[in-house]
Amino acid sequence: MSLIKIFALGGLGENGKNMYCVDVDNQIFILDAGIKYPTSELFGVDEIVPDYKVLLEHQSKIKGFFMTHAHEDHIGALSHILKDINVPVYATNFTMELIKDNLKEEGYDLDKLKLHVINQNSIIKFDHVKVTFFTTTHSIPESVGVAINTVDGSIIYTSDYTFDQSADPRYQTDFKKINELAEKKVLCLMTESLGSGLVLNGSITKELDHTINQAISNAKGRVIASLFSSDLLKIQRVIDIALKHKKRIAIIGRRAQRIVDIAIEMSYLNIPKESLISLRYIDDKNKNDDSDIVALVTGNRHEPFFMLQRMCKKADRLIHIDENDSVLVVASPIPGTEKMAAKTLDILYRTDAKVTVIDKKILTTSHATADEIKMMMNMLKPRYILPVIGEYRMQYTVQRLAMEMGYDKDQVFLMDNGDALVFKDGEPDVQRARYRSGDILIDGSAIGDVNDIVIHDRELLSEDGVLLIVANINPRSKRILGEIEIVTKGFVYVKESEQLLQEVKELFVKACDKHLKGKYINWNELKTNVREEINKFLYKETKRSPITIPVIIATEI
Repeated sequence: MSLIKIFALGGLGENGKNMYCVDVDNQIFILDAGIKYPTSELFGVDEIVPDYKVLLEHQSKIKGFFMTHAHEDHIGALSHILKDINVPVYATNFTMELIKDNLKEEGYDLDKLKLHVINQNSIIKFDHVKVTFFTTTHSIPESVGVAINTVDGSIIYTSDYTFDQSADPRYQTDFKKINELAEKKVLCLMTESLGSGLVLNGSITKELDHTINQAISNAKGRVIASLFSSDLLKIQRVIDIALKHKKRIAIIGRRAQRIVDIAIEMSYLNIPKESLISLRYIDDKNKNDDSDIVALVTGNRHEPFFMLQRMCKKADRLIHIDENDSVLVVASPIPGTEKMAAKTLDILYRTDAKVTVIDKKILTTSHATADEIKMMMNMLKPRYILPVIGEYRMQYTVQRLAMEMGYDKDQVFLMDNGDALVFKDGEPDVQRARYRSGDILIDGSAIGDVNDIVIHDRELLSEDGVLLIVANINPRSKRILGEIEIVTKGFVYVKESEQLLQEVKELFVKACDKHLKGKYINWNELKTNVREEINKFLYKETKRSPITIPVIIATEI
């Protein structure tokens, strides 16, 4: 009998940042390592990765990262984590190509990494533990689920999946492999929760095809379609329908171009060479406005919306949207981009272009719906269930679905990041807050130096602005030299607040006097005292608290 611990460093109670650890007798298997995109209150933060520091002290036990598919919320954190934890990475060929692309962009020497390509038939042995894989249907190719086979039974992680039977044959679920796993004992099923509130609708794909077909066939001029670059199934769908109408395809978006290039090279996107065109920059002779062009505007997160806005404002170098164009919005907003998406639609309608926004209901999310989650449970018949990948309400819905199927409440575990589900001789026990977990905020290339204090300061800057007081002080004569200068940004309009700023200068002189009378000047105390006095005064007068920065220069003449 063995000791098994399952815990998440990201992905529970949230959308994104998926990273799950399975510890079998001191052998740690890490399932995915993704990022989460920030919401608007995290000023200037580019992305969020799981706080993986708890793993640093257990590095010798880590057997590897097992990556299920190539979406950023499952692979995006690898380029940050491998700097500290250089262990083997296992992924399918397509997923590995995109991982390599990310790592090269971050300046890694790939020869120094242990990158192993697997497929659905791979079996990797670690002492008495076997790791196997099974293909799943998702919106990106070569998506797999992972089974960690132990003496107490299998721990199965489905990652994102659907059972869409109309998908490309190369995206199909391996039901045979799932049934083989079910024949052995399944101790715990880690199933995704994101789509648990959705109801299965078999006609959705036909409806989507019909809407795209209508938009392209009724278009008098160019068609501009916005999509997410990682949703290759929908990109192929738009391409196939466009080709039926004898259109030429142009793909726009830097990041997208790389994913698309890899997908074309590996035959996951089929575009005849003669139908794929490159647009040249707009000038007097070239307007890129031929009526047979279908331009795919693709990217991650906010990029498709941002590019559409640029095109509407005539700021883009390739396309200027006008009343002759048809715009097809296939990218629905993801958390954190809702405001931008709404603003983009507003700007689009001002251009008089014909705008078709595809209803979110028919944009299947490529996540398992309530019926599909039940079907996965039915096929695998796990003893216990751990809902993962999703917010708490979604995990809760999975628990309800399991109870409808006869599971007891104490067989389905609702956990948070950092909690541990421990199986001792096959018997479960939940240990709350067992492991340190949290967020590492990435700003540009900086890692870990953007903490709560920095974010709080940025929030203050955005609300109340900043006030700088610049003064020269002679440390010998202990006198303020020349004029005191005040610079404000985002606080008050200087011309209308001269009286207020004059009072700030007088207060500064008064606060300095106390410190300049002593034998020595304690510069730190002087600055702190000045800041406190001025902050109190400004709040009393304006009910606002700008970030106050005294800049005191010691000047000897």
